[in-house]
Amino acid sequence: PRGGRLALARTDGAVEVYNFAANYFQEKVIPGHDARSVESLCWAAGDRLFGAGLGGDITEYDLSRLSAARGVDGGGGPIWSMVANSTGTQLAIGCEDGSVKIFQVVPGGIQFERNLDRRKGRVLCLSWHPSGTHIVAGSIDFFRVIDVTSGQTVQRIMVNHQVEKAQRECVVWAIALLSSGTVVSADSFGRVQFWDWQQGTLAESHTVSTSAALSLAVSEKEDSIVVGTSTGATYQLQLLPVKLGGLEKRWVRTKPFQFHSHDVRAVAHSPTALISGGLDAQLVIRPLMEKVQKKGYDTVLRKFTFPHRRLVSCARKARLLLFQFSQYLELWRLGSTEETGKDGEVLPLCRMPEHLVQLKSKGPEHIYCSCVSPCGTWVGYSTASRFQLYRVRCDG
Repeated sequence: PRGGRLALARTDGAVEVYNFAANYFQEKVIPGHDARSVESLCWAAGDRLFGAGLGGDITEYDLSRLSAARGVDGGGGPIWSMVANSTGTQLAIGCEDGSVKIFQVVPGGIQFERNLDRRKGRVLCLSWHPSGTHIVAGSIDFFRVIDVTSGQTVQRIMVNHQVEKAQRECVVWAIALLSSGTVVSADSFGRVQFWDWQQGTLAESHTVSTSAALSLAVSEKEDSIVVGTSTGATYQLQLLPVKLGGLEKRWVRTKPFQFHSHDVRAVAHSPTALISGGLDAQLVIRPLMEKVQKKGYDTVLRKFTFPHRRLVSCARKARLLLFQFSQYLELWRLGSTEETGKDGEVLPLCRMPEHLVQLKSKGPEHIYCSCVSPCGTWVGYSTASRFQLYRVRCDG
């Protein structure tokens, strides 16, 4: 949140770290693992990175060795959400069994501290109050505010209360607790709602989408919110004065940004940009023009559609291509033609491309890097802990 790095999780369990200062360069990649799904990531205690997922473990990542350093069982089944407090000394996790648990971040790992009040229904999203006194936890049809010191639920608010005889359940996908005490919720009806939790009343409601609002992030000054929806659109809400120079302020929705083709599962709000990631496998960084002083790299819209490391290698002499996937490799022989032509023309093939071999990796670890030798007779690949070398013999 306050550092110069962005951590990103993929559906295959891989974790990537991007460096803002170095022009959003992809600095590190931690390869995935069959037993590790990552539902939420958070930085704590400065530059320590933690991930949690449906396996039920909280994992700390070793960013120098690019591997999962140590894991601790959360003790509440699959973990749907995890968030660190503002000082980075405590982690709260929301579990399948409806419990919210607090872990202390200690040198060399994390330590279980206590259970907070447990209610029925999985905890899909969490947010700390900036002061660390309260936690808000979102579930299906309701969210609740928990006092951290006593561990008790002090307010439970039904998000569907105003919908007459609601036929379908309303999932609270994302939630934020602002320093003013306002709770912001994003739900499966496509609404972003602002609640006064002490009174238990709805202050404002914005329907941003016809489908679900899946993710939200708040700026550090709490005057801007970015929301991701399941139609691929991202919205920005800004806290603006009703009259010029007046004290009264309202949340105003700006125009949608359609940068994704699928669900926007994750959003982040940096001081100068709105960042979103979706099921189309793209990372999009949209600069906030009013925050950037001079034109340059910082004012460019970025879409990361291609990987920053090599996933295809070529054996030039043997005319072979090796493609790397997370759990297998494919070796292809290129097609050939007898015609010649200008650059950009499509030539008729006298020989079609040929799929020679599919090589599956052994064990649960995913492939990190791979290569084929120039002569095409050797194929090597590496995981986090093993290196494998294969001899390829082509009969005919």
